Amino acid sequence: MKRIVVAMSWPQVRAKWRRILITGRAYFILSVCSMVLFVLLGLGGMLQKSLAASPVQSMKGFAASLSGQFFQSLLSMELPHMDAAEGSPFQTGRMAAFLLRFMTDLNPNDPKSLLALEMPGMDRDESVLLRPGSGEPEAPEDHGPLDDSAQQPDGGFTDITGLPEPGENAQPDQSPNSPDENVSPDPSPTPTDSDKANATDKPSTDGRKVVFIYHSHNRESWYPELKSENKDPNSDSVNVTLVGKRLANKLESYGVGSSHSSKDYPTSISGYNWNYSYKYSLQTVQQALASNKQLKFFFDIHRDSQRRKKTTATIRGKDYAQVYFIIGHRNPNWRENEEFANQIHERLEKEYKGLSRGVWGKTAANGNGEYNQSVAPDSVLLEIGGVDNTLEECYRTADALAKIISELYWENEEAIKASTLK
Repeated sequence: MKRIVVAMSWPQVRAKWRRILITGRAYFILSVCSMVLFVLLGLGGMLQKSLAASPVQSMKGFAASLSGQFFQSLLSMELPHMDAAEGSPFQTGRMAAFLLRFMTDLNPNDPKSLLALEMPGMDRDESVLLRPGSGEPEAPEDHGPLDDSAQQPDGGFTDITGLPEPGENAQPDQSPNSPDENVSPDPSPTPTDSDKANATDKPSTDGRKVVFIYHSHNRESWYPELKSENKDPNSDSVNVTLVGKRLANKLESYGVGSSHSSKDYPTSISGYNWNYSYKYSLQTVQQALASNKQLKFFFDIHRDSQRRKKTTATIRGKDYAQVYFIIGHRNPNWRENEEFANQIHERLEKEYKGLSRGVWGKTAANGNGEYNQSVAPDSVLLEIGGVDNTLEECYRTADALAKIISELYWENEEAIKASTLK
């Protein structure tokens, strides 16, 4: 065999190395540029997260303005067996509303925001849709009681400057588990045969209380239960504390230990003032935590002020009181609370389509803005139903919430056990 030797001239060698160096330099430049780009994106995200007071100024606000069909259409481009969403994936009304609010701070769903931009003394509606729910994106409405001790006879609120801070001259708080003398009906759900049969198979917290339920506005009630629309729907006996008890009892039936405070603040707090509601309830939460460090989930249950057509959903032939999830942006760690609320919201919409009106964020411009949510990342305010819903409809919603919350709790416990075993 003849050996073939290929000799390369010096110009050819130099040209080859030049090509290699040019290629390597281009690769190096592209790598450095990509690294710089990702670093800048990360720094920009950190800066936006620290400066943005509201997610309407972020991509989260944009994502909330898109429909689920949009993301389904994106996935169908990459997954060959996934059907594309029917119809247009864009909801032009919702996106236009987001863009208008992003650029002008004017909320097209609330005409009074136009006046608020021009009138310095007028409160502006700063409710922001974080996660869209069922129906049109309609913000919850909060109104104080008409006959509250914090009001003057002419209906105007008194000046709270100089009033005693919550807890001064206050009567001792009830234990979270103590019964409320003013609330007589027992809202315990009737166990079904399947519940009884599977009672021994269900997990249990073994007597540990891990959920705490309370009510900052404990007298909020409903017109149908009061048999009248001629007065403010507030009651010292038939009110949202019954819904809280129902939720606690149902959670217990799923093995999740729950405590419930049905404290009536107007009678238990000396010099009660409705404007201090969240300070009163914060004391209740702090006392519960002081007596039980194992509490994990915290729910402040309210009733919304909107009318029936905006707070009712028919699911499988039965009427339910819809739910708003409220997150306070005054809490510096509100994103953790929003993540917790979104877990419940998404599961609720999956199993009870139409029940959730979405996750809403609020600033101190139109409310407390913190809602005691800084006490724990798994803390959220729930608006269940409106003034025209019935107690039975609210009970159905409480049962659905208990099912979802218990599922999330046990899944979280399984994840914790799995991580400790690794």
